[in-house]
Amino acid sequence: MKSPKQSLFTKSVLLALLPLAAAPVWADTVAPPAGEAMHQNANAKAPPMTEAEFTRGKQIYFERCAGCHGVLRKGATGKALTPDITLARGTEYLKTFIKYGSPAGMPNWGTSGEFNDQQVELMARYVQQEPPTPPEFGMQDMLATWKVQVPVDKRPRRKENQLDISNLFSVTLRDAGEIALIDGHSKQIVSVIKTGYAVHISRLSKSGRYLYVIGRDGKINLVDLWMAKPDSVAEIRIGLEARSVETSKYRGYDDKLAVAGAYWPPQYVIMDGASLKPLKIVGTRGMTVDNEYHPEPRVASIVASHYKPEFVVNAKETGKIMMVDYSDLANLKTTTIDAAKFLHDGGFDASGRYFMVAANASNKVAVVDTKLDKLAALVDVGKTPHPGRGANFTDPQYGPVWATSHLGDDSISLVGTDPEKHKAQAWKVVRTLKGQGGGSLFIKTHPQSANLWVDTVFNPDAKLSQSVAVFDIKHLDKGFSMLPIGEWSGLSDGAKRVLQPEFNKAGDEVWFSVWSAKDKQSAIVVVDDKTRKLKAVIKDPRLVTPTGKFNVYNTQHDIY
Repeated sequence: MKSPKQSLFTKSVLLALLPLAAAPVWADTVAPPAGEAMHQNANAKAPPMTEAEFTRGKQIYFERCAGCHGVLRKGATGKALTPDITLARGTEYLKTFIKYGSPAGMPNWGTSGEFNDQQVELMARYVQQEPPTPPEFGMQDMLATWKVQVPVDKRPRRKENQLDISNLFSVTLRDAGEIALIDGHSKQIVSVIKTGYAVHISRLSKSGRYLYVIGRDGKINLVDLWMAKPDSVAEIRIGLEARSVETSKYRGYDDKLAVAGAYWPPQYVIMDGASLKPLKIVGTRGMTVDNEYHPEPRVASIVASHYKPEFVVNAKETGKIMMVDYSDLANLKTTTIDAAKFLHDGGFDASGRYFMVAANASNKVAVVDTKLDKLAALVDVGKTPHPGRGANFTDPQYGPVWATSHLGDDSISLVGTDPEKHKAQAWKVVRTLKGQGGGSLFIKTHPQSANLWVDTVFNPDAKLSQSVAVFDIKHLDKGFSMLPIGEWSGLSDGAKRVLQPEFNKAGDEVWFSVWSAKDKQSAIVVVDDKTRKLKAVIKDPRLVTPTGKFNVYNTQHDIY
């Protein structure tokens, strides 16, 4: 795993950055050339690997696999990949699974063009080795990476550009380690900003001025949208792998604090909102809801309560939700709620009171009442829910609902969310829709839209991964229509995976990423929400592997 500290892993980092062709891959029965240093594995049954191969495998695993399977490979969204399991499967079985994927959400890394056959074979052997344990990452490590490029007192006192900031999109350029800020009106790139690797999410400060982006390598960039040309004004790394960042939203704490959660080490960090100076680190290792110790409870998602000065911190492996009172960091108070294991992503219901979070490998959605700091319900849904932030709308028969799609099957679960006026439907799956396939990552609608959009980005069938399903909310029983977004992009080749519908501020356009490998052209396709017709295609050499897109206004105001 790549570390931000060159002194710890200089050799590993340099090897990891070598071109793949520079790291020879040997079949299980072929001895490496004389002089090649071999990786010494604890289990003699593991297939042979050179040290250079092991280092490269470790880097690929970090970049592509750890998010689902865990740094220690104990499993969560994806199945466990510990040697007791992988050695029994064998190299040939693992090669097939890695190359072709599965309809339950395992990406088809080989047939999509992300991995060549050499890389597939390398990873099949790598996951049969004992997983390495990366180092810890504490306050001194963080401070060594903390930079303030533009001090707070040197920043603009008023907005210095003519941009409609509320309709900007922050677009992740995954393999470039950048984000692109795209103007929602002109569809032009305003700025491309260097960030951490594979930015996972973008979040806005309550005022809408500051954009926080966090990469999977634990790097956070703070972008000031008031600058003449928006750019990063501070950065820090809060761990070696991470996914979540959020800011304080309760009245009186506007833009005051930020919080980020790490996958490794398992911890969350509270920072000064304007400078990213780290103020408090809290570890999450401990007992699961089943009263078993877990060494890697990764912090998957964090939201900020609108009812109290609290962050809602979700520990994936333990299944515990922590309501962290940030009003007094020196005397930190935390209310811990037992939910279900493998907490992942989620969002608020339409009222902003109830937080809906997928416990994905438990096939449940946990509902947290952020006003009372209590678990309102655990709802059984489909296989491996992955809602993104979910979708809020009014079902014509059952009233207000929040919806999630699934990685593991083709179902879409609609959960009732109004315990006041629709008590009989509250916290139950009131309707199950049939989508076009498993492998869905995101579902989305908008208060101004009559459509429900669902991707199937990780389905191994190219026809499904390159298209989206769209439902008419007023006539859900009529099923979905399929739109060929990948075809509409006009791209000639590449995986053309279509993912993450995101609305503009007005709610009359929905944007899709068309994601191909970094050596292929990618694009963003804009669809007219009312007519469901192609409106625009954004192509630019700088759009390298675009994935997540975050409209400033919708993200700032929890509209989804």
